[in-house]
Amino acid sequence: MITSPFTIGVALAAGLALAIYVVLAHLDERATVRASLRQLDGHDVVSDLREKELLGSISKRVLGPMAGGLIGVGRKFTPVGYVDKTRKKLVITGKARPEELDRFLAIRVVTIVAVPILCSLLWFGANLKGNMRLATVALTALVLVIGPDARLNREMEARQENIRRQLPDILDLLTISVEAGLGFEQALTRTVKAVSGPLSDEFTRMLNEVRAGSSRADAMRAIDERTDIQEVRTFILAILQADTFGVSIGKILRAQADEMRIKRRQQAQERAMKAPVKMMLPMVFCIFPALFVVVLGPAAINIVHNYK
Repeated sequence: MITSPFTIGVALAAGLALAIYVVLAHLDERATVRASLRQLDGHDVVSDLREKELLGSISKRVLGPMAGGLIGVGRKFTPVGYVDKTRKKLVITGKARPEELDRFLAIRVVTIVAVPILCSLLWFGANLKGNMRLATVALTALVLVIGPDARLNREMEARQENIRRQLPDILDLLTISVEAGLGFEQALTRTVKAVSGPLSDEFTRMLNEVRAGSSRADAMRAIDERTDIQEVRTFILAILQADTFGVSIGKILRAQADEMRIKRRQQAQERAMKAPVKMMLPMVFCIFPALFVVVLGPAAINIVHNYK
């Protein structure tokens, strides 16, 4: 049985990764047992700095410095403004912690480094020839280069779409609560408890910021920065103007709720109008050829036999 170099390379890489995982898991388990025994014996105080560091898990002592090095390389060689744009996208996605940015930069470094390695393995080791080999290598390089950014953009757009869908329902509940006699913050607290979702999480964070001492205007502007959605921006500006000029918040909320309902209906109609155009390409190249083969195939065979 002849095995290709590509298969051998993949098998060796998988075996090495499995061996590293087993060793790290074993060492981590030993560190956990050692720490538990130390607590049972009453020796909680560690005088030696080296021994204190060795009490930590093997993943933190080995993988932590490696990840830090990858993060440093990612920050050093990324284009100007890329880190800030990525940080903003992560905030819109709901991942505002600094660790999320560091993790994403480390993944970008790994994917970029993996481009020449995997492409070389596919080019010289895989049993592919001609255009198929070129297409496979090009597709692999494209996925590794733009894959993380494309996934981040998709997550950001999905969260924004969820917020757009949730906004009219939250505005309806807010309008009912305010018209029933509750204040804006009390109505918002009751609403976020009744409705779950990303927009409710943002309003919950806003209420916590207000309780911590921030002004309501600053807390609501922060929601605009964390979501970057035109509908939310319009709602926030309307509430801020109502606070500034003394307009009834109930009337503002009623007008905003009606407007958001109309916008959501218009967006649904727009997508319905785009559906036939988007369906044209798969129908022409995928459905119609199979249909023609089934319908016209027997007739074509009969015609050929009759002319013979």
